[in-house]
Amino acid sequence: MKNKKTIIITAAAIIIIAGGCWIFGGTKAKNKIDFVTEQVQKGNVSNSITATGTIEPVTEVEVGTQVSGIIDKIYIDYNSVVKQGEVIAEMDKVTLLSDLQSAQATYNGAKAEYEYQKKQYERNEQLHKKQLISDTDYEESLYNYQRSRSSYEQSKAELAKAERNLSYATITSPIDGIVTSKDVEEGQTVASGFETPTLFTIAADLTKMEVVADVDEADIAGVVEGARVTFTVDAYPEDVFEGKVRQVRLGSTNSSSSSSSTSTSETVVTYEVVITADNPDLKLKPRLTANVTIYTQIRENVLTVPAKALRFSPNKELAGSRSIKDCQGEHKVWTLENETFVAHPVKVGLSDGSHTEILEGVSEGTSIVTEAVIKGSMPDMSAMETQGERSPFMPGPPGKDKSKSKGNK
Repeated sequence: MKNKKTIIITAAAIIIIAGGCWIFGGTKAKNKIDFVTEQVQKGNVSNSITATGTIEPVTEVEVGTQVSGIIDKIYIDYNSVVKQGEVIAEMDKVTLLSDLQSAQATYNGAKAEYEYQKKQYERNEQLHKKQLISDTDYEESLYNYQRSRSSYEQSKAELAKAERNLSYATITSPIDGIVTSKDVEEGQTVASGFETPTLFTIAADLTKMEVVADVDEADIAGVVEGARVTFTVDAYPEDVFEGKVRQVRLGSTNSSSSSSSTSTSETVVTYEVVITADNPDLKLKPRLTANVTIYTQIRENVLTVPAKALRFSPNKELAGSRSIKDCQGEHKVWTLENETFVAHPVKVGLSDGSHTEILEGVSEGTSIVTEAVIKGSMPDMSAMETQGERSPFMPGPPGKDKSKSKGNK
């Protein structure tokens, strides 16, 4: 038992000594600092905002009916292509025809009465002028004439209404387009009350679509008509569609949002922005959700540098044996010339976070320093942290990829 304990202690000591030799004696190479350079070149820089919206046809009409009754015939279905004036459905006309016949009969009687009273009045008018009839007889004929005329006009209006109601029973397409919605079936009863029931929805031209996007109040100031827009839809995640801002609607929408972890809520104010987009291959379908990027500022074909180049600034530790020639300026970039870091003051313009527009200070093709990269052969200590129950005295195996070590992430 004593011999076994002695063996364990001896093995642990050997492991500790070997690990120390590997860590402290096996990395004699010194760290090396490299500097990455890139050339000043022309490119595009832009700022943008993001929003979500819904794809809608540019023109979409809801077709309804102004009379109540039973749907007798339907001649179209979803996705049917229709022409303006084409009959798309018919309602049962029995009741409407009966109403028309009744109105026609009333009209005929009122017309006959009117024509009779008119002749009677004209005759009595001439006799009254010659004082051949009394004033009472004349006034009575005038009264009968005016009352018959009123009844005649009323019956004529009722007849026109009955004729119009009968025409409403034949439902036609108001535009050229395609049927996107059908909300009734044959035999179904529709009731026309305070609101006209919607029977069909017809889109005019699906090759021209629009996106109605909700833009946050904090971003709306940068959105202008004619601005470039790109958007994607979940149905085609690899495709990027192009569009333009057609309208920024002044009416805002208020919505409340609340957190499940707190009892507080806040009001979110958004504005609707209408974006037009071509849809020649009909990929964009009504009511798809669009993830929109609206470009608020664009600079095309301008001098640009990586944004990290403006953040780079050499110090004595990084420069090593190289000298540093600094300058005054709020923004500057650095070049490495004959083992000397030289600062160049620049005037910057628009930045998108990745690249920054350069208005003056350097010319196209200038090679500037963007960052410093430290390279070396530091031991990989992460292996001991990822081996579960591995002994804390056991060093990791040599040759492991050092780029994955904790110190170099």
